[in-house]
Amino acid sequence: MAADAGGGDRPLREIVKSFESLAATVTSSTTVDVDVGEFSHACSLVSPLFSSLGFAFKFAEMDYVTKVADLAEAAKRYSTLESLIEEDVKEDTVRNRGSHSRNLLRVKRGIDMVRVMFEKIIATEGNSLKDSPSKAYTQVFAPYHGWAIRKAVAAGMYALPTRAQLLTKLNEDESSASTQMQNYVPASEPVIQYIDGLFISRDLGIDW
Repeated sequence: MAADAGGGDRPLREIVKSFESLAATVTSSTTVDVDVGEFSHACSLVSPLFSSLGFAFKFAEMDYVTKVADLAEAAKRYSTLESLIEEDVKEDTVRNRGSHSRNLLRVKRGIDMVRVMFEKIIATEGNSLKDSPSKAYTQVFAPYHGWAIRKAVAAGMYALPTRAQLLTKLNEDESSASTQMQNYVPASEPVIQYIDGLFISRDLGIDW
């Protein structure tokens, strides 16, 4: 089951807990050093959310899982996200396909898409789930995907689970899910901003 893959019976709670810990690190008044292993673990907990959305996000799920796995492997060599990027800058490989920096940027988009989707779900009533994932995909992923992928995602939107079905997969009810989603949004925002800052402060850009 998707819920089991999230590191527990209720993956949303595990996700929130991990991102609240990361948020505490990046908003600390002391020197910020985000551990690659801790970050990749937190991101791995998000994977079941993509699989819970079904065919529409199958490509995103596979791409996300692969890149999170790369960061987990990179944790054996690099202690912090900053040192990981610095090595790619030194080797002039930041934008190379398969580079750790490139994968980090794409994983960041994954957690950002979940943030936007949760914001939409919280603000939407009814049992249909189509609008929230669709709008989140359009805002975060679509600008970087080719026509074929965008078309496949659009077609898959018609096979999305209902809101009730999604909550069942995540082992949450309406009230508890809303609480966890509301907690994830502010926990993920500073982490996303921190990663953007690592790229922008080095004039690497984030829109590629």
